[in-house]
Amino acid sequence: MSPVLLAGIAGLALLDALNPATIAGVALLLLSPSRRPVTAAALFALGAYTAVLALGVVLLVGADVAAGVITDAMTWLRRAALLLGAGSLVVAGVRRFRTRTRTAVVLPAWVSVRTAVPLGVVVTGADLPNAFPYFLAVERLVTAGVHTGQALLVLAAYALIYCLPCVVLVVLGAAFGGKVRPRLDGLYARLGAEKAVPANVGLGVLWLLLACGVVLLAFLW
Repeated sequence: MSPVLLAGIAGLALLDALNPATIAGVALLLLSPSRRPVTAAALFALGAYTAVLALGVVLLVGADVAAGVITDAMTWLRRAALLLGAGSLVVAGVRRFRTRTRTAVVLPAWVSVRTAVPLGVVVTGADLPNAFPYFLAVERLVTAGVHTGQALLVLAAYALIYCLPCVVLVVLGAAFGGKVRPRLDGLYARLGAEKAVPANVGLGVLWLLLACGVVLLAFLW
């Protein structure tokens, strides 16, 4: 497998790892008054890992099947990945034209050590349709003709990198306990608390221009 391909996929995974909802969920669990907050946060991260890896397996198998039955399947897979990214940029751009209130990430009443894994799956799974880098990473693996076994190992590593910020928070929570609570409070306030997001026309126009560029790339590449 090409080192350049692996480096590119690792870069996509690092970009994808900046998932506010998942990171805020781990921070909330570490801040929660439950009897085993670190264990719950670790299991939540495990649920997030499971959701990401499961999606990768589904996409990889689906792409392999499509490649066998659809003419120019790889071309259409690439276009679909890029168009999905363009759609995400359009939504982000339109949102920046007006002031809006970001919904807070909150823990449901039923959350516990026993339910932390499914909660991680649900929270992460809800955001995966916006995971443009992941779709592109799978497309790169399929287009490069990487053997299924190797591709699955790469996707397992991708999911681990995706969860890396969560793992770091869990390790810090286990090692330093209450000493990191102020930092976690600040992290949650930045990423997960309800917040008024002011309009930014310049940024909105930039996102829309980038979306146009991605659409052009989808049909010219």
